[in-house]
Amino acid sequence: MAEQKLEKPAEKIKEEVLQAARAESAPAPARRYRALLFQGVLLLIAIAFGVLAFLVRTMPSFAIDLQITRSIQPINFPYFSLLMSLISWAGFGPQVTIITGLIVLLIYVLGLQWEAVMALIAAFFSTAINVLVKDLIGRPRPAADLVNVVARLHDYSFPSGHVMYYLGFLGFIGFLVFSLLKPSLKRSLLLVIIGMPIVLIGVSRIYLGEHWASDVLGSYLLGSLTLVAIIQFYRWGKTRFFVHQPVAAGPQ
Repeated sequence: MAEQKLEKPAEKIKEEVLQAARAESAPAPARRYRALLFQGVLLLIAIAFGVLAFLVRTMPSFAIDLQITRSIQPINFPYFSLLMSLISWAGFGPQVTIITGLIVLLIYVLGLQWEAVMALIAAFFSTAINVLVKDLIGRPRPAADLVNVVARLHDYSFPSGHVMYYLGFLGFIGFLVFSLLKPSLKRSLLLVIIGMPIVLIGVSRIYLGEHWASDVLGSYLLGSLTLVAIIQFYRWGKTRFFVHQPVAAGPQ
C-alpha cells in the first residue's frame, strides 16, 4: 500500500511529461535550427567567460566594479537588507547542506531516483568547478576600505560560489519542474519560486560587499555552461540506467 502511494506522484508526472512532449513537439527543421542556435549561444557564453577570466587574471581591479557596488549598497528599501542577507545566508554551511539534502530527499521520495541522484551531482559538480576556477584565477575579495564588507571571507573572489551553486543546483531543479510538469499555474509558480533566488543571489553578493559585479557576471556565465553539462549528463544517464523507473525519459 505504501509502495503504491509513493508511485502515484511519479506516475502523475509521467503522464504530464507525455502530454507536454506531444504539445511542444516541433518539426525536424525547427529542431535543427533551435539546436544550432543553442550551440551558438553556448559558444558565445564560453568565449565571454574566457575573455572575462583573462581580464580578471591580468587586471584584478575594475573601476566599473567599484561603481556598481557603490550604486547598489546605498539601497535602503524596507527589508531589502534583510532579504539580501537571507538569500546569501542560505548558501553558507551548514544550512546549504541541510536544504540541499531535504530537496534531494523529497525528489527521491516522489519516485524520481535518477533525478535525485543528478540533483546531488549538480550540487557537488557546481561547487567543484567553482573551487577549481577560483584557485586558477586567484582574485582577492573586495577590500573593506573600498566598499562596505558585511563579513570578511578568506577564499578567492572570482567566480562567486553562491551564484554558481544556486544556478547549478536550483537551475537543475527548475529544469526538472519545467520538463516534467505540463504547462500550468502550478508549474509557473514553482519556476518563479525557484528562479527568484537565482536572480537575487547575484545582487546579494554585491550588496554584502563579498563579491565584485564581474565576479557575479563570471559566475552566471560559467554556471550556465555547468548547468547545460549537468542537464546533458542527466539525459544521457536517464536513457541508460533508469529506463525502468516510473517516470519516462521523454522525447528530446
